[in-house]
Amino acid sequence: MIPKIILALAVVLVIPVAGIGKDTWKLDPEIRTKCLTVLRGGLQSDEFWPAMHAAEALTVGGQQQEVQEFLAPKLKTEKDDQRRCGIARELVRSGDLAKSEVMIKILQKEDPHGHVHAAESLYKVGWKGSSAPLVEAFTETDDIRLKIMAASALAKFEKGGQGKVAIEFLRDTLGQEEDPTIFRLPAWVLSRIGDKSDRDLIRSRLKDADDPLVHAFLEHALAALGDAEGKAALLKNLKSDDPVIRTYAAVFAGESEIFEAVPDLIRQLDDENPDAGIRAAQALLTLAL
Repeated sequence: MIPKIILALAVVLVIPVAGIGKDTWKLDPEIRTKCLTVLRGGLQSDEFWPAMHAAEALTVGGQQQEVQEFLAPKLKTEKDDQRRCGIARELVRSGDLAKSEVMIKILQKEDPHGHVHAAESLYKVGWKGSSAPLVEAFTETDDIRLKIMAASALAKFEKGGQGKVAIEFLRDTLGQEEDPTIFRLPAWVLSRIGDKSDRDLIRSRLKDADDPLVHAFLEHALAALGDAEGKAALLKNLKSDDPVIRTYAAVFAGESEIFEAVPDLIRQLDDENPDAGIRAAQALLTLAL
């Protein structure tokens, strides 16, 4: 346990000033140690998906072997296809690329239970071999969530052909879909694989996002694309009363290189919501890369 006085001093020492960036900010070793402690605790959690998030963050922190040793036995015993996708995804992320075949096989199953998770996981970490199963999922499914996630994988990893068709589909869906729980998904993806030209489209959907979580998704997407108002909203969302919003704000703070978030991320390591703490640790490790 790191004494509170040390943590307090660390917060003071890392509060960013204007113009701070990856070349001028360093993660305090004491805070790095606490991040890894939070993540190792999270990996042992009975909550499955936070444990997978902890595995992801440990990989970010350079602990790939630890992740593989912990997860490989679980892949052999897990029966649920959605969870198998999560385990295989984190094994691929940690360097065991052959495990992408697990996700491909689940995507090709007649039982649709794991299809969306498989496509989403393939979007996140890629795959070995042919993209034909993703093309089939994208072009032939009636499940809009599966279609979006298959399109996301193709748009990220296929730079021509179906990839080009897929990214235009994502933009069309973001602009035309009426259900906020659906159009938040292409906004989330385009914030990572799109460009600044997507900001106006994302901003145009804010008025249609009555749900605070969907609204936060759009704000964070804007922040990731360099939008100043989106960045300000993300920093505010790190103090949200909603732990889910705090969790997603932390993810985007790290990925978007928002160093002004560091003091709040350090405080969030002690969040009462375990996933919020895990994602804060991941963000700090990401910022330190």
